[in-house]
Amino acid sequence: MAVRSLTEPVVGSDTVTFTYRDPRRRLTGVRLAHELREPRALEFRRARGTAWTLDLPRPNADRMEYLLELKNRHGGNDLVCDPLNPLRAPGPFGDKSVVELPGYVKPWWLDEDTPPGKLEQIEIPSRTLKATVPVIVWAAAGAGEDEPLPLLVVHDGPEYAGYSALLRLLDVMWGEGRIPTMRAALLPPPGDRNQSYSASAQYARALVWEILPALAEAAPTPDERRLRVGMGASLGALAMLHAHRLHPHAFGALYLQSGSYFRQRYDPQERSFVRFRRITRFVGEILGGRGWWEPIPVAMTCGTVEENLANNRAVASALADHGYDVAWHENRDAHNWTAWRDTFEPHLVELLARVWS
Repeated sequence: MAVRSLTEPVVGSDTVTFTYRDPRRRLTGVRLAHELREPRALEFRRARGTAWTLDLPRPNADRMEYLLELKNRHGGNDLVCDPLNPLRAPGPFGDKSVVELPGYVKPWWLDEDTPPGKLEQIEIPSRTLKATVPVIVWAAAGAGEDEPLPLLVVHDGPEYAGYSALLRLLDVMWGEGRIPTMRAALLPPPGDRNQSYSASAQYARALVWEILPALAEAAPTPDERRLRVGMGASLGALAMLHAHRLHPHAFGALYLQSGSYFRQRYDPQERSFVRFRRITRFVGEILGGRGWWEPIPVAMTCGTVEENLANNRAVASALADHGYDVAWHENRDAHNWTAWRDTFEPHLVELLARVWS
């Protein structure tokens, strides 16, 4: 029995049924391109007439993002959104179609009417990186121009603002009195993201010894480690944890989402990644308990259907074993900007309120 259907796909009690219309029979195949762990190859079958269909068992999630891979007679493939599904999620590589299953609730704070904070863009030169990093600094509406305030340092910050409504959250939570008057520095990855954010000692050195001091001048922060919190998702989370491990004085707490904590044994599908071995060496040090530990509060989130859920669980467990105050949360989604947005409240809010109280 169908539980819910907007147009397509049809959400049933046990399955989600996808349909693609092919009235001129131009396709030789249709595949679901998705973020779920298993199975990876989800081929549609040609139904009677001119349609392709797929019955997907209901995933352990409240929403999922996907594209359709269309195979034509000339051997080419096209990735497209589902033309029968009006729901879309934006992202750096374009829109994806979305299925919202029963149980999904959009964050309440997205619809709140709160005055926005102040934005300023600054340019930070880095001799280490041989680059200039353009940083957007957000300040709560009640912030004084030269007032020393706590600072949230965000990897992939412009994407967090554009696709996860991070600044909207901060505006609302400050207006509600849930977080103190503060600033946030939105950092883009300098140069090649896969190089900078893949456990790079060079990037960590530039972040801690060049970017953070320049931020302290442009966005004054009290000289207390606890008043600077680092944040990132995917490779950005990995890079933030790596910077902390090399330079433990830099941050007083971390908010890490869906970290790309690759391991040699469990991630053969990632071996072609340009810095796979460098990442696995660093993750091996964390899991093996090697090096000097200086624990700080850490909040971690990861999706229930993410391919790297086990890796995130392992890193969270290792940090807890070595004295870190770890708050762990699994959200019913996958590896995407909406999933990360949906965990901000309460998890990011609670971390900031706790370490800055």
